[in-house]
Amino acid sequence: MRIANLAGRAVIVVDDRAVDVFEASEGRFGPELQSLYESWDELRDWAATAKPSAGEPLDVARLGAPSPAPSQTFAIGLNYRAHALESGQKVPDDLTVFTKFASSFLGPIGTIALPEGGSTDWEIELVAVMGRGGRQIAEADAWDHVAGLTIGQDLSERALQMRGGVPQFSLAKSFEGFSPMGPWLVTVDELGDPDDLELSSAINGETVQRSRTSDLVFSVPQIISRLSEIVELHPGDVIFTGTPEGVGFGMSPQRYLQDGDVLTSAIEGIGEMTHVFAEAGA
Repeated sequence: MRIANLAGRAVIVVDDRAVDVFEASEGRFGPELQSLYESWDELRDWAATAKPSAGEPLDVARLGAPSPAPSQTFAIGLNYRAHALESGQKVPDDLTVFTKFASSFLGPIGTIALPEGGSTDWEIELVAVMGRGGRQIAEADAWDHVAGLTIGQDLSERALQMRGGVPQFSLAKSFEGFSPMGPWLVTVDELGDPDDLELSSAINGETVQRSRTSDLVFSVPQIISRLSEIVELHPGDVIFTGTPEGVGFGMSPQRYLQDGDVLTSAIEGIGEMTHVFAEAGA
């Protein structure tokens, strides 16, 4: 199943058509996507009966983030070995966790303003959205708690991130539009091996990142299990799982996004996102 946020309404994507969940379910579910995660199992049972003829042609440009208002957003740093090394850090032996604020969420297509500082970096990430919450979730059971997976970019303003005595991870990664996600949420059963998906970033057609999620230091089930040892996870919670090597900060000389750059983000089995960058005020 593919579920999406179409102009603020929950839709199921079937054969390139958008089936409005609220209308098709006769008011049983929706219309807001965030409410669906509270009854995720029941929704999946109903969705198996959804008919594409009940929908309309899908306009991808109108899609928003597939979990637009989570109670919690987690982001995992240095979670690919090669990225940790290119950042001049050791491979972590436990999760490095920060947050991204929901006001930075954006859909899979759009224009993003470059803040002053001139050091906005790209970071392709697999993003997991929780369908079931809980504490003390066993690693072996973790995939059963995941509603689905989507594409994310953990955009980062490096000058702000490194300013001061303590790095400002969360603020530097939460400018407007700095957490695009999409184009939709894909349930795990549609992805073959969800632990081994290719992900990539390209700038103006030039590939700058390409890796596989099998290279994660901590897998999605390990992340969920470890987080739930400390906090209670809730349906709809968003987890950015980390980025592979190839970010601008790790290049020599360093490279950052410029006015007019087009960033394409793709993950195998999910799709792609496209964002254009512009100088603030342009």
